Order: sequence, then structure tokens, then C-alpha cells
Amino acid sequence: MRENERRICKLLDVVISGGRNVIKEEGEKILKYKDFTKEIQSMWNVKTKAIPITTEATGTISKSLRQYLSNITVKHKIKELHKTATLGTAHILREVLM
Repeated sequence: MRENERRICKLLDVVISGGRNVIKEEGEKILKYKDFTKEIQSMWNVKTKAIPITTEATGTISKSLRQYLSNITVKHKIKELHKTATLGTAHILREVLM
């Protein structure tokens, strides 16, 4: 998401974790995008922030998910995000297995 008037760029990464530790997965996502955010900041001259949205297939979410969602100007419901990520994963699996 890029907001030109405020000069802010937000990288959203929505993922369904296969493991048990959602918090660990969020930390890995932030580290993964650290170099990418620096590159975007230098290229576009904007403030950049990576926002990991991680859930488990069972619906488990981290305590900090609501904080991450408050950083997004568009309001989303957690159930909708989980449903979208699950359907996307199912679509990818269907394509790979066929």
C-alpha cells in the first residue's frame, strides 16, 4: 500500500502458518523484509514499514495482530483476512496438485 500524499509505503504479508509458533513466524517475516524496506525507502524516498499478518490454519492469531491492523488505513476484519488467506492457499494447492 502506498500513500503518496503522506509519503508512506506499507508492505503487507498475509500468510497462514503451518507451524505452531505464530509469533516466531511474524519475527521471521519482519527480518525477511528488512532489506527490502530499506531499498524501497532509498528508491522512492518514502517511509516504509513491513506489516506481517500471520494466522494458523486453526484460526490462532498473535496478540500483536490488532496492533498491526491498526497501522493500515483500510479497516479489515480478522475473520475476513483469515478466510482470504485460507482460500488463497487452497487455490495454490489445487493448482500444484492437479
